[in-house]
Amino acid sequence: MFLLILVSVIISCKTVKPAGDKNAVTLEGRIEKIEMSTFQYGTHLLKKDGKSYALRTSTIKLDDYTNKDVIVKGVKVEGYPLENGPELIDVKGITVK
Repeated sequence: MFLLILVSVIISCKTVKPAGDKNAVTLEGRIEKIEMSTFQYGTHLLKKDGKSYALRTSTIKLDDYTNKDVIVKGVKVEGYPLENGPELIDVKGITVK
């Protein structure tokens, strides 16, 4: 009986995926600092081909990447976009192209 329970627990642990995986994104573009906007979230924008994403992070100094072409890895923040604004991305990593 104990062995059956142990096997069930091990199998179920291997099939559980982290919650953030479904919202993980990798995006390319140019970072710009947000000056004035109609939306009130994010500190910077990632722009490419007319599409914009609002960016936020608590671990990376995005000012160091302003006006540079980059690859951003992050997670889409649920509940965004708001009021016709861009999607909000919580940046976890960034690389200059």
